[in-house]
Amino acid sequence: MDRPVAPYVTPYEGEDTAPGPVAVTAAGVSYLDPVQDAVARDVDGVLWTLCGGKATGKPEYAAELHPERQRDAMEHLRCAGCKAPAARDQHGMLWVLPLLDDAPPESWEGVHTAIPPMCEACAESAPGLCPRLGDGHVKFRVREAELIGVLGTLYPRPGEPGEPAPDVLVRYDSPDLPFVVARQAVRELRRTTVVAFAAAIP
Repeated sequence: MDRPVAPYVTPYEGEDTAPGPVAVTAAGVSYLDPVQDAVARDVDGVLWTLCGGKATGKPEYAAELHPERQRDAMEHLRCAGCKAPAARDQHGMLWVLPLLDDAPPESWEGVHTAIPPMCEACAESAPGLCPRLGDGHVKFRVREAELIGVLGTLYPRPGEPGEPAPDVLVRYDSPDLPFVVARQAVRELRRTTVVAFAAAIP
């Protein structure tokens, strides 16, 4: 039986994104395996979650987006559904996001998101595939979408109390950047034009 068709950024059963063993020094966080550390560190020095395994099962829609494919789509502005170039028109690039609780249209100005943009075809089909969009979504155009940072696990500096914080937005200009293991790239959406709201799909 063929695997279900799922958006490009959706993880599958069998894919592994568990963090490897890390060390934290005054310089930042690093993987204990120097080969893994070199592979997982980007050109800006940010350490990313290691991705392995093989997609052998069903799409895991309830899980966080696959770190490697999400980063690819966000950095290159590829469609979250099919990884083709995202749709653009005179009003900007096309985004489709789950609804915020009781959010008026102006709430979408300046929103931070780890969900990549979409092409026109995937913007129509994705709500029928992704439960989060099926529970209600907004479609809007974006003229400015700056990469501002990463979402990931922030480790305390040596000697600081506390446990690693698993879901922290760390901006690229933050002194905390060397101490995060990133899982998702984050853009800030500005100069937005709402196209449509959609209620939950029955």
